[in-house]
Amino acid sequence: MSLTLKYRHNNLAFKHPFTISKGTKTHQPSLLVELSFNGIKGYGEAPAISYYNISVEKMIADIEAQKSMLENFDFKEPHTFWNFINQLFPNNSFLVAALDIAAWDIYGKIQLQPLYKLWNTSQNNTPLSDYTIGIDSIEKMLQKIDEMPLPIYKIKLGTAQDIAIMKALRKHTNATFRIDANAAWTISEALNILPVLKDLDVELVEQPLAKDNWEGMKILFKNSLLPLIADESCVAGSDVKKCLNYFHGINIKLTKCGGITPALRMIENAQQLGFKIMLGSMNESTVGTAAIVQLAPQANYLDADGPLLLNEDTAEGLYYNFGKVSTTETPGLGINLNSEFLF
Repeated sequence: MSLTLKYRHNNLAFKHPFTISKGTKTHQPSLLVELSFNGIKGYGEAPAISYYNISVEKMIADIEAQKSMLENFDFKEPHTFWNFINQLFPNNSFLVAALDIAAWDIYGKIQLQPLYKLWNTSQNNTPLSDYTIGIDSIEKMLQKIDEMPLPIYKIKLGTAQDIAIMKALRKHTNATFRIDANAAWTISEALNILPVLKDLDVELVEQPLAKDNWEGMKILFKNSLLPLIADESCVAGSDVKKCLNYFHGINIKLTKCGGITPALRMIENAQQLGFKIMLGSMNESTVGTAAIVQLAPQANYLDADGPLLLNEDTAEGLYYNFGKVSTTETPGLGINLNSEFLF
């Protein structure tokens, strides 16, 4: 039987303006999709990220251009569906991710299992999630920590005050810190700040240099006393092996790699190569974040704080308890759309 696809454009407000080295935004635009198959509905989500040049309007235009082809697909299971949509939308991994997540939601419901059980994992093994503190004045960054007392924080850096920021934050809390420079540092800046971060008991550093600065990363990899995690340098499955001997781990983000299906392959490949694995957020609401959390037992580090950063949410079904994130035991993603987001 064929599929039916519905979609909607959301623009979800942040609790605080969200600032990283690449800019500031007050809202997160995203595409929410509903796939129906034999009366079973599955949901997926993809945020729009400006520095990847994918907008919600682009995702919708691509859907409309291929909607009849998509809805005529003979759905059986997610892997063959992913192969089909990846060929149908070869230049839009964000849209592919939303559709793939919805397909897995359907498949879990067909199998009457939450997704993590289909992969023979346990939520008891889910690592604690961090909570992101965006770039701001030191006073406001401290205020954000006080508003959300948690065991792990991801601190966004990439300013002239990075060392001062980190010293002030460390005086304020003994929580675990992870650093995300979002490719903002030069090699000399990174070599200068990494020993300071080590002394401040930072756990890891994510994407210190520009995504294509492999020569710089070779130097950092040899000299860093902290684990270095690739983000912008590791977008798709083909990037995993490239990071060997340049990074200690990779951050897998469903939106940028194309969904759950390729993420499963990236996890397996990364484990074989000895990488640490982070599963990362791109400010998804509960729909997209639930997919991350279902995969989380297979990761070493988790960044699944999207719903905590947003002032409004698309669904319910995620539970946060001092860094521990879990889903309901219901099949698929384990979520239900909030009434105002129903199709």
